[in-house]
Amino acid sequence: MTDPMLLEVAGRPVAEYVVHPEVDPRYSPRPYLHPVRTLAGVPVTDTLPADHRWHLGVSVTMQDVSGTNLWGGRTYVRDTGYTWRADHGRITHDSWLDRRPSGFRQRLRWCDPAGTTLLTEERAVSVGEVAGHDEAWAFDIGYALTAPADRAISLGSPATNGRPGGAGYGGFFWRLAPGTPHAFSAAADGEEAVNGSTEPWVALTGEGAGGQPYTLVFAGLGDGDHWFVRTGIYPGVCVALAFDEPLPVSAGGQVQRRHRVLVVDGTLSRQQVADLVDDGS
Repeated sequence: MTDPMLLEVAGRPVAEYVVHPEVDPRYSPRPYLHPVRTLAGVPVTDTLPADHRWHLGVSVTMQDVSGTNLWGGRTYVRDTGYTWRADHGRITHDSWLDRRPSGFRQRLRWCDPAGTTLLTEERAVSVGEVAGHDEAWAFDIGYALTAPADRAISLGSPATNGRPGGAGYGGFFWRLAPGTPHAFSAAADGEEAVNGSTEPWVALTGEGAGGQPYTLVFAGLGDGDHWFVRTGIYPGVCVALAFDEPLPVSAGGQVQRRHRVLVVDGTLSRQQVADLVDDGS
């Protein structure tokens, strides 16, 4: 593993980007961010946790890319359930387009087990201050997934392959630090109410190491996207691209998304989150 890229806000390190991870091929290796921290230094991500070893901090990935598992772990098979299969691919760094402490742009390739390119990706990440809020910083990520000119690609999830219970995960995924955070949106409270919703934003409040409180605010659903949220079995948030229906990408076609996460020291109320979203948008 090469040294990770360090991202900074106001001279303070807030995230490390692991470009060439050395992890078990069954975990579908891919670039990821970890640790991500608040400005006070509270870690708000986890990687290789015991419950789901293939959860890698903050990444963009899908469990079913035309039959290739790029999420890692077992694959959900219709009428069978989760099964270990030799279907794991990897997402690899191709080239840098820009690279600085405040962010980067890069090209990546999403590959099947044989190394054939399923999708090419152009990704842009930036970090910065939130004006008027010394306790918060903003994480922005945009990505464009392009199918080969001669082949359509289908993006799917365990839910689109038959798993019940709102397990439509796959897309931009943030595995939170260990704990049991509270999830809420402008109109709902708790995992069950927030999971599967299409609210403009979702917030999670929790405690990091040493009991230091934090709040994460996620925004940026695209057309047809849903929030996938877990707080009980494990803590995580995903902008799900295929929550209940597969997302087709036509030959030569493209899927584009942009998301924003506000990383805050302290526990914010619903109204405080709403005000912060307005100020930080």
